Formats: sequence, C-alpha cells, structure tokens
Amino acid sequence: EITSLLSLYDGQFSGEQEIRVNSPFWILNIPSEEMARGLMKRTVCAKSIFELWGHGRSAGELCASLKNYPMEKMLPYLQSDSTYKVHIHTFNKTLTQAQKIKKIDALEFLPFKGKVSLKNPEHIFWILEDYGMDPNNVPEEPFHLYFGRWVHGQRELIESYSVKKRHFIGNTSMDACLSFIMANHGRVKPNDVVYDPFVGTGGLLISSAHFGAYVCGTDIDYNTIHGLGKASRKNQKWRGPDENIRANLRQYGLEKYYLDALVSDSSRPIWRKGMLFDAIITDPPYGIREATRRTGSQKETVKSAERSTENHIFVSSNYHLSDIFFDLLKFAAEYLVMGGRLVYWLPIYRPEYTEEIIPRHPCLKLISNCEQMLSSHTSRRLITMEKVKEFKDQDQNSYLLDGQYMPYRGHNSFREKYFSGVTKRIAKEEKDNQK
Repeated sequence: EITSLLSLYDGQFSGEQEIRVNSPFWILNIPSEEMARGLMKRTVCAKSIFELWGHGRSAGELCASLKNYPMEKMLPYLQSDSTYKVHIHTFNKTLTQAQKIKKIDALEFLPFKGKVSLKNPEHIFWILEDYGMDPNNVPEEPFHLYFGRWVHGQRELIESYSVKKRHFIGNTSMDACLSFIMANHGRVKPNDVVYDPFVGTGGLLISSAHFGAYVCGTDIDYNTIHGLGKASRKNQKWRGPDENIRANLRQYGLEKYYLDALVSDSSRPIWRKGMLFDAIITDPPYGIREATRRTGSQKETVKSAERSTENHIFVSSNYHLSDIFFDLLKFAAEYLVMGGRLVYWLPIYRPEYTEEIIPRHPCLKLISNCEQMLSSHTSRRLITMEKVKEFKDQDQNSYLLDGQYMPYRGHNSFREKYFSGVTKRIAKEEKDNQK
C-alpha cells in the first residue's frame, strides 16, 4: 500500500530503508509536507508520519545526527511563543516512566524555547525506538533510534466507514479497512473511472468514491443489484425498499460519484471496445458463501433456476474459479487504460501454493502479491497488476498457451479443500471431547 501511494505522491523509500524493510519504522523521501499529509489521509496501514530530524543506531549517533540537522529547519517549531511536548514510543519493549524521562532529558541540548503543554501542544515531537521483531529476544539497547516532528496521523477512515454502520450489506461485504487498502493499491485518484465486475453490495465502490473516483459495477445477482430479497443482518428478515448501492453512497455523501450498477454476467462481453477504466477493483466469489455462476442456456446443464420478487428468471451454470480469474485478466487487459491497475483477491489452498499459479497475461505486469490468512490451510492473495502493453486481438486467448494455466486448474476445487479443513477440525474437536 505504501509503495503504491509513494508512486502517486512522487515519493520513494530511502536507499538505507530498502535494507531494513522488516522494521516497523520506515524512512521515506517525500517532496513536501503537503504531499506527506496527502499520503497519510489515504493510508490505513501506516499510523503516523514524522519529519525526521535525526536517527542512529545508538543514543550517541542520534545526538550527532540531530546536531547536524539544519538549525533553520528546527527554529520555526522551537519559538518562545509556542507550546510543545515530547512522546516516546518503543516497539517491542516497555519502558518505565523514569526511563522515559531520562531519555527526554538527554535531548536538552536541542534549543527548545517554548513552553511544555501536555494537553494541547502546537508541536509534538517523538522519540521512536526499535527493539526488533522478536518478543522472545528483546535486546537491552534498541537497534535503531529516531527523533522527529509529528506531521500527521490517520486512522479514522476505518471507523467512519465501518460495515456495522452501513445501510446496505450482504453476506460478503468487504471490510472497510481492506477496501481502502485495495483502492490505494489501485492508485485511485479524483476523476478516475473505477469498475467492479462482481460489485455485490458495492463496498469496494465506496472506498474509490471517497477518493474522488466515479464508480460503476456489474453483478449477475439481480436481487442484490436491486436490493431485494432476504437481509443479511441479524434480526432482519427482508431488505427494506431503500437498501441498495446508491443508498450506501448517499449515506457517506458520495452519491455524485455513482455512475450505475448493471445486472450482467462478467463472462459475457457488454462493453464497447476501447480503454474505459482507470482501475478495476474487485473481489470475485470463491464458491464458499456466494456461488460462482454465469448465465447459461436451457441446453446446458442447469445448475439452478431462481425467481426473484420481480419475476426475473435466469438460468445459471458452473463458472470455474480458473475461468473467473482468466476472464478477469483478459477483461482488464482489454478495457484498462495504459498504466491502469487491476486489484483482486485470489483464494489459495496453502499446502499447494507456489507463485507460479498466479494467473498472468502478457498485457499485465504483476506489481504486488500480499497474503491474508483465512485458516491454517487457506488464505487469499491480494493481487495488484498494471497494464503495460496495448491489447491486441492475438492476446485474446494467449493465456491458453501459458503453462501456468493448468496448475491453477487445481483451484476449481478450492471450496472442497476449504471445507475439508473445517471437517477435519470438527472431527478432531469431537474426538478430544470424547476423551
């Protein structure tokens, strides 16, 4: 997420930081404080950002680094008519109050002229200490120390967009935190057009609209698109007349960014030719809580026939996971603008996972591949791809020639593998209870 946002705000990791990427504290080069604040208004993974005044591997190195920091950059925040306070944050270690005061007193050589205000200071400074990532092997002295001026912190997005408070939800509405991470991976910006081919209740549209993008989507489920049928909330039997995607966007003051949601099958082409979307951000069904299906004909093997409250009838057939993802990549290759991004979740059976099974397309470059654990044996990977090559007709079925297509076929049985672990766990619990 941070890497994607840095590319949006003309920033980068410092050369030194690349060596210590596992540290909880990262050193970034960002052109201005305004851009740093812009980054922090979007991220949900970072907690705070600081203007770094000094750092080192020991207290002595930190002091030397602070003495070398340009005085003209310090002075605006140390004036006699200002107020300030100093925080200490230690990662992987707890200090006593006396230890904290001792460390703050060691910075008395800094020319602070203002008054200390613990409740409402104008300027806040932080000492950050990194004691490593191993809670069972905490060193006496920190591996690295930092001192800087607090610039911005942002964690309100997750709470203000919580699914618990959302008007219209479904069985698989995306968590607000994850939907914002996906929008950041997609580098969504104002006036972009963002599309979700498995839109459901529109949770992913909300995060993109929050960042100023115009949003639209499609879904095969007529009832969900129109807000009909049984409710997903506890103690609520049926959805109300105003429960729909538009109402969700209206709830957050984002209705002006809503283009539309269409009842459509993602496996069937409905769009005119051309590069239409700046980003495609989606969470395809895995076949666990929501069925994987596509429209079929009466001649095909009928999986189910459903009738909605609006007397809308459709016939659906099996839609294998491998086909879902390769159709998605093919669609993104054709309809994304150059440099546009595809962001989606890929379910994985962990004992069989290798990077080779990530679906590929010659027009799309893999940018990132992050894991979210679902259980001991299953997870899902957040895949981000960027369009780097113009789509040509010969790219239409290029994936069929790719040796990676066959290994991913194994994921058509993801549902069975997912529940096999659940069945084994239940059997083990029953066996333990009998003992």
